[in-house]
Amino acid sequence: MLRHVMDVVDILDSPHTSGEAVCAYLRSQAVTDADIRYETIAGENGLSTDFVQIVIPGSEGRRSGGDAPTLGIIGRLGGAGARPERIGFVSDGDGAAAALSAGAKLLQMAARGDVLSGDVIVSTHVTGWAPTEPHHPVPFMGSPVDMSVMNEHEVHAEMDAILSIDTTKGNRTINHRGITISPTVKQGYILPPSEDLVGVLETVTGDRAVIFPLATQDITPYGNGLHHLNSILQPAVATSSPVVGVAITTVVPVAGCATGASHEVDIELAARFAVETAKYYGKKEIRFHDADEFARIVELYGSATALQTQGS
Repeated sequence: MLRHVMDVVDILDSPHTSGEAVCAYLRSQAVTDADIRYETIAGENGLSTDFVQIVIPGSEGRRSGGDAPTLGIIGRLGGAGARPERIGFVSDGDGAAAALSAGAKLLQMAARGDVLSGDVIVSTHVTGWAPTEPHHPVPFMGSPVDMSVMNEHEVHAEMDAILSIDTTKGNRTINHRGITISPTVKQGYILPPSEDLVGVLETVTGDRAVIFPLATQDITPYGNGLHHLNSILQPAVATSSPVVGVAITTVVPVAGCATGASHEVDIELAARFAVETAKYYGKKEIRFHDADEFARIVELYGSATALQTQGS
């Protein structure tokens, strides 16, 4: 996996990085008819970004006529570069690097004959020219397009569960170097952390699992004036499927627009966690949440989907 990470970061660490360059690399890892594509979307600020999508069909997935569940892996970020203000690959790009590396590994596995049971859809976007924006305690990366556009192109109805991978270093809430996961978020509810995913995390890292905390504000849409930890749970506002954030973290606050701040071994952990989750999820051997418990909480307290909207 580390080889894929190093290749992907090398592609992203360029002023000429693009969806075309990323897709060319991905196709080199896959069979010739692999579903790998990108689309350029322009924002209102005169900038644009390339949305990349990879579909890895499973032996029993819907693309093959089966009923195995589909896992979504989303690389969340504002941009891989903050040119011309900053030169080089920024910390915020780690989520995209991890998702694309996981996609490259899954494509290579399938080409070699290691086909998973369920379909996997990987999506992210690629740009080396993104704005920065103020945020406490350290600056964030902005994006060439707004969050609703990102969700439109990255969250797909086929995804039965989603891992949202994002750099989550710009805070004093998480004091851990490596990767952490969030509790499961579904339709406005913050549910207990998945015991199954905790087990996968401990296997991948060889260490105690770290679960990062969420506030209600963190799972509401951007643009409502509330403080958000970052955009890691923004996919949860655009789907009824369960979403778990996979955060690449540090002990001290590091700005999303900082260069020279990415640790390839931590990106590798996030990518490997996503691949291992995909192996078990397609075989229905792990769950993101307890469906009966979720039905019960909705029965008792009603729908919380208002938290997926801009409110009143």
